[in-house]
Amino acid sequence: MNNNTQPNMMANQAMNKNHGGHELFDAHEVISGIISMLDQYQMYDQHIKDPILKDINHRQAAFATQMYNTIVDSFSTGQDPKVPTQQYKMNQDNNVIYGIKPGAPKKPNQSVNDLSDQGLSAYMLGNTKSLAMLLAMTALEMTNPVLRRVIADSVPNFIEMSYEIFLYQNKHGYYQVPQLKDQDMTAMLQSYTQVPQQNTPGNMPH
Repeated sequence: MNNNTQPNMMANQAMNKNHGGHELFDAHEVISGIISMLDQYQMYDQHIKDPILKDINHRQAAFATQMYNTIVDSFSTGQDPKVPTQQYKMNQDNNVIYGIKPGAPKKPNQSVNDLSDQGLSAYMLGNTKSLAMLLAMTALEMTNPVLRRVIADSVPNFIEMSYEIFLYQNKHGYYQVPQLKDQDMTAMLQSYTQVPQQNTPGNMPH
């Protein structure tokens, strides 16, 4: 072994060990959670009928796969990943339909044959929302600065995926959005007022 090899090996070992114990467990939970999402998206894909929902499934799975690789890269090395965190862009517009329309009461499926796009999109939404919350909580516990940033930067992507699925559901009447009466909504919206901002060092007005 030459003189240069041993210091390099020691440096690599040091880089690989710049994680706290609690952080390692949280990172394993995050990575396992993304694997679970990807596995479940494959199962959903077999039963989805709507081409639009199938496209959402495919695009989100492809993006989450790259996200998984980026997180694993930074987790295993403790260094900047070869492929940095990307930004997920949805295809849906953000027009929300408000109000409630009566419909048949919901109940659990009795067999796989009862699976519908309504239910499948709800499962997808459950996956992305739970991962958004898990990653946000995990980022607060990270000690490695690179992994912390990668995890934190991934949270907005799961939020955007969740919003995309919500908008799909909302357009199809699967996820309805009730509103308050105008009088109550106005009262709630006007229940706060701003305060003057003090011009103290580090807190200058924009």
